[in-house]
Amino acid sequence: MNGQAEQFFTNAKKWKDEFLLLREIVSENKLLEEDYKWMHPCYTFKGKNIVLIHGFKEYCALLFHKGALLKDPDGVLIRQTENVQSARQIRFTSVEQISTLSTTIAAYINEAIENEKSGKKVAVKKVSDYPMPEEFQRVLDGDHNLNAAFYALSLGRQKAYLFYFNQAKQAKTREARIERYYTHILNGKGIND
Repeated sequence: MNGQAEQFFTNAKKWKDEFLLLREIVSENKLLEEDYKWMHPCYTFKGKNIVLIHGFKEYCALLFHKGALLKDPDGVLIRQTENVQSARQIRFTSVEQISTLSTTIAAYINEAIENEKSGKKVAVKKVSDYPMPEEFQRVLDGDHNLNAAFYALSLGRQKAYLFYFNQAKQAKTREARIERYYTHILNGKGIND
């Protein structure tokens, strides 16, 4: 058991019983090692992230890092938002719900480990799959420093900016968003940093 994960479970106020049951179910798989990442218990196979236990206001969840690869015959996996490409969650609101799905959880964990063993990868969108808003292209063309800073960002950060800028339906809103994140980009920060 990981000391930081142990503290997470000990100090949990909301979802404590649910967390403990999820931990018990996940820990039954002896191939997994308990770790603590992103302030949550994370279970790994040979150093590769398989599943994470986390909680929110309305539910607690198991997050499968490469959940998009799981077959999901029971239809319980949820894609948190349209931006999420790889991870999938199983959400819970009670101990009873977790108990009912315990066999499914164990099967999905086994499948996730097999996917990791086989080296399967989730096909994720490339930066070039996201359209470049013309307003942003104009700013990049006219500002060498911003251009260099944007293309120095990680591909994930570039995708996040392009997605966010493209969500705006009006040019005025896109321009406001670009202006708002101008300094962020120059400082090498992602949209959520």
